Amino acid sequence: MKPFILFGSSIIIIFILISAIASLNKKDEIPKKHLEVVLRDIGHQLLLSAKDSSSRVLPVRQIDENTYQISFQNDFGFISDTLINLVQRTFQKSGLANNYIVSLKNCIPKETVFAFEINSQAGNLTPCRGRKLEVGCYAIEIEFFKKTTFNYLWLLLLIIPLGIAGFYVKNKSRKEEEQVSIPDDNDYLQLGSFRFYTDNNVLKIEDKSIALSEKETNALKIFAENINQVVEREKLMKEIWEDKGLVVISRNVDVLVSKLRKKLTDDHSIKFINVPGRGYKFIIE
Repeated sequence: MKPFILFGSSIIIIFILISAIASLNKKDEIPKKHLEVVLRDIGHQLLLSAKDSSSRVLPVRQIDENTYQISFQNDFGFISDTLINLVQRTFQKSGLANNYIVSLKNCIPKETVFAFEINSQAGNLTPCRGRKLEVGCYAIEIEFFKKTTFNYLWLLLLIIPLGIAGFYVKNKSRKEEEQVSIPDDNDYLQLGSFRFYTDNNVLKIEDKSIALSEKETNALKIFAENINQVVEREKLMKEIWEDKGLVVISRNVDVLVSKLRKKLTDDHSIKFINVPGRGYKFIIE
């Protein structure tokens, strides 16, 4: 019952963390009303640069999910750099956006007469700088690049089955170890507190059974035959791998010894001592 409680608690914690991160991301989203105020201010500042302090900026219109339009009551004219600098300065000050396209369009016909792109990743495109735009009816469209957001629900749906699978595999492995049955008359080697059943690839200590791989069994037999003596790496590599036609490196020996260390940790009198440049010494104190 306890493993199931721990597993359930882990899932709940993961869900809470995902919900918290998702909530923080939502807080980072800019409110629509704030966006409209910032865009209206851009329109107002543009009119002031054109020496027009009396005509109105019309209500900001949302064209689609990521595009907004600023339009004006009266005709006016300006220099293209004014709009570029004004938008960049305002967005940087308000922290509103780093990636967007600005298009200036005629009211009739609705044709783009000037456009520029600010892109923090690909680089900015600001053509037609210094161009003088004659007095006319204009509308400014600003398209914000859509932010790619991570779907935390998919992460949760992935974690749950992986967690269940891991829990199942771990339990299955544990049960297989516990269910190892060895006849009482089977021969074994006594290694400290462990009984080493070489024919069954099993270590036993009290009521606990630990399964060994074939390579682990072969290595432990070599060490058991050479207790308190240095076993050369070359000997281990030859007898465990090379005699069976496999070519390995000394790192394979280190990994194998590390696995044996872990499986023999229940008896602190058993140690593997690394002898630099030579191999390992198997000691039972």
